[in-house]
Amino acid sequence: MVEMAQGNIPFFEKNLKEIIRRNVRAGRLVYSTDIESFARKTQLIFLAEDNADSLSDVVLRIARLAQKPPILTVVTPVPVGTAAALEKSLKEAGVQATIVSQPMFFTDGCAVEDFNWPDRLILGSSSNEAVQVLKQIYHPLVMRGVPVIVTNQATAELVREAATAFVATKISFINEVAALCERVNADAVSLALALGLDKKIAPRCLQPGAGMGGVFAESDMDSLAELAQSKGVPLKVLSAARDVNLSLADRLVEKIALALDSVENKDVGILGLSFKPNTNSVAGSSSVRLAETLVSKGARVRAYDPVAIPEAKIRLNGSVKYCDSAYAAAEGVDALVVGTGWPEFRALDFDRIKNLLKKPLIVDTKNLLDSARLRALGFEYVGVGRG
Repeated sequence: MVEMAQGNIPFFEKNLKEIIRRNVRAGRLVYSTDIESFARKTQLIFLAEDNADSLSDVVLRIARLAQKPPILTVVTPVPVGTAAALEKSLKEAGVQATIVSQPMFFTDGCAVEDFNWPDRLILGSSSNEAVQVLKQIYHPLVMRGVPVIVTNQATAELVREAATAFVATKISFINEVAALCERVNADAVSLALALGLDKKIAPRCLQPGAGMGGVFAESDMDSLAELAQSKGVPLKVLSAARDVNLSLADRLVEKIALALDSVENKDVGILGLSFKPNTNSVAGSSSVRLAETLVSKGARVRAYDPVAIPEAKIRLNGSVKYCDSAYAAAEGVDALVVGTGWPEFRALDFDRIKNLLKKPLIVDTKNLLDSARLRALGFEYVGVGRG
């Protein structure tokens, strides 16, 4: 709490540290562990923990301490039915509060942008008063034309899980089609561009080589799958999408093995370990899964990431050698793999990279680099879905 109050956050998120420090200095952002004072002074409270383990206890505690029934807005990722269960526990305890379900749609690496420019606001509540208070808080967004969807609590809770599942399906679809592109000498990058320009499809999350990651992605899909199973509804598309997403690392290893004849006893350098640029999160990272799979098949792996190495060490233990630069990761390896699409990798000195590599082979799992330029420099360039 002291660290946060000084503007130091325990993870990397683009632009967030500067925003927190600026608002702490201006007195607009205050940190406290005094929940009693907090509950007595505040009309509306956002409940935004990373998990819902203590949610019920916190709700009851705030409701008992508040001078008048508060509005409690749940932005914590929760299963469908949580708001109804909270209302039931409040009623049984003989205290009052208004529960609003408001799922947030933040993407690691652009969470600040997602908050300031959301696609929509979802408010799950039957209380008109609570909705009006929230609309006033979000007045700048409402006036900008951000759609506000007011619905019941269960629908609001389901929106988050369904959105995650749909994005996973979209990502898995383009990766499956990318595999087909390689067999028929088609270009999955151009294909994705053409598909994305269709208004019915849209371009976001339609990049070959991308994986479905993030802190809450798996838990969202687990929760949705469990709910569907409990209600006797088979979600076949979601199951297929998850299978494709989980098999991405195996397909990438096959691609590397084909270029090297085998990955056993080979040295492989990986650029990027976070699941996407501008975040240190490795949750669901296809690059980390790739490193694990390579090691399991007998490869020696060395890796570099601008910010995610501390998080990756927790996941990968001592199985990977970590480097302090992209050039160190490239030194003496049989293949260099782009695992995360950090923009800075485009600006590397590839003449220097070529001299460092044992073999001038680059496997670009994110189709980030200029393939024509690298081939002109004498590299063997292997992309995803590019015939």
